[in-house]
Amino acid sequence: MPQSAILVPALQSQWLMMHVSMMILGYGALLCGSLLSIALLVITFRKVGSTFWKNNMKKKMLLNELFSFDVLYYINERNSILLQQNINFSFSRNYYRYQLIEQLDYWSFRIISLGFIFLTVGILSGAVWANETWGSYWNWDPKETWAFITWTIFAIYLHIKTNRNARGINSAIVASLGFLLIWICYFGVNLLGIGLHSYGSFTSN
Repeated sequence: MPQSAILVPALQSQWLMMHVSMMILGYGALLCGSLLSIALLVITFRKVGSTFWKNNMKKKMLLNELFSFDVLYYINERNSILLQQNINFSFSRNYYRYQLIEQLDYWSFRIISLGFIFLTVGILSGAVWANETWGSYWNWDPKETWAFITWTIFAIYLHIKTNRNARGINSAIVASLGFLLIWICYFGVNLLGIGLHSYGSFTSN
């Protein structure tokens, strides 16, 4: 185990707790909200795929049976009975699936909005800290750059949510992209061990 040591001068600041805690809370909330959006996409596209497969199977069965004129009456009777039996079941299943999708979209938006606030406060506090330590509010450090890209993606997500015609799948796709960017920003950049945030890298001794 590495021995404990005194923090480097850059970390000896009152902004350390503020910046780090806000960034961790922001990334954590954004990850949770993005996971809900990914679940929304999985349920939605699974529904579309299963509906497409069922429709194709029904068309194939209908084409095969239409070659026999003796079974036309049987087909009509059978379809009417099946329709009456399945209409209530299909309506109930689609209703609960719709409710689930709406709940996922609702909580995803709420959690991502909270995470976006934390991320914004974390970036601003980091900028003030950087000005005190390095003499500049923004240095285009790899960590700063990817944090800004992540912030921009989720700002686009929140902007999409304000448009009623572009909600649902479109916003969920943007949130899913943000999920990948968070992992790149939080872990991927640290693997490089470069930039002004290199003291937090996994490769530093």
